[in-house]
Amino acid sequence: MESVRARGEAAIRDLRRLPKAHLHLHFTGSMRSATLLDLADKYGVHLPEALRSGEPPQLRATDERGWFRFQRLYDIARSCLRTPEDIQRLVREAAEEDVRDGSRWLEIQVDPTSYAPRLGGLIPALEIILDAVRSASRDTGLGIRVLVAANRMKHPLDARTLARLAVRYADRGVIGFGLSNDERRGFARDFDRAFAIAREGGLLAAPHGGELSGPASVRDCLDDLHAGRVGHGVRAAEDPVLLRRLASRGVTCEVCPASNVALGVYEKPEDVPLRALFDAGVPMALGADDPLLFGARLAAQYEIARTAHGFSDAELAELARQSVRGSCAPQDEQQRLLAEIDAWLAA
Repeated sequence: MESVRARGEAAIRDLRRLPKAHLHLHFTGSMRSATLLDLADKYGVHLPEALRSGEPPQLRATDERGWFRFQRLYDIARSCLRTPEDIQRLVREAAEEDVRDGSRWLEIQVDPTSYAPRLGGLIPALEIILDAVRSASRDTGLGIRVLVAANRMKHPLDARTLARLAVRYADRGVIGFGLSNDERRGFARDFDRAFAIAREGGLLAAPHGGELSGPASVRDCLDDLHAGRVGHGVRAAEDPVLLRRLASRGVTCEVCPASNVALGVYEKPEDVPLRALFDAGVPMALGADDPLLFGARLAAQYEIARTAHGFSDAELAELARQSVRGSCAPQDEQQRLLAEIDAWLAA
């Protein structure tokens, strides 16, 4: 009965108007499908049907072959970003999409080494990205910051280089340091020095964990990398002790329901343990991950919470509050956004 009541209540309020923070969005993965087609045509890049159709590709990354296919599609899309103008377009359009979905604050994740070869090197690449962020923020009114992410498939020394670079730009738009790619590979502790550099430089530690691997990968993020946020983290639901630990420490999990299903972590939206995390008191920030490949942007993640898990509008508002509190937005900005969320609920 509560679920039915919540759905009836939900029809009153538009989730795209719910103010929220977006804390888990990858750089290339934020691209519009139409933009990818334009850029591929511009540079003569042959796109596989999975990227040409305009429909999310059928992916299942819970095995090695599936993850390889996911990475291959991502790499092909990234190869279409070649100039500062391409970067400017991607960030501006990502900001426009976020604003349309009710985002008031975006922390976008990027590994600048992936773009350095075509943009003149590592430092120029990051500066071009940060310039694009400033321009898009000014033009759209969306607060935008950058989380620099190392690739766990590369050597830990590369991560240290990135951490030092991220700290260097901590006062110019970089707010955190992450660790992405397949957490089934290697050990989080191999990257502990890189994360220490980032933390000592005042950056948030926000590695991926608990997506393709189980609760142990979330514990590694906490124990070895001293994570303040965890990218995904949903597999923590399999360990009640870990849930209590995340809740007591207030560690926000950046949960991406649509991508969890698209990658085969869970069979259907109802299986994503949103309710288990929420009821355990674990802070969550719903995120779109890679809309280019998964099809769903930010508001759609809240719609999953509403329709598949029966979240009431009051609970959806609390999810939005948790996203704001888990962000690196300044305190005055957070207070303004929390007031806007209250106003949405009161409407």
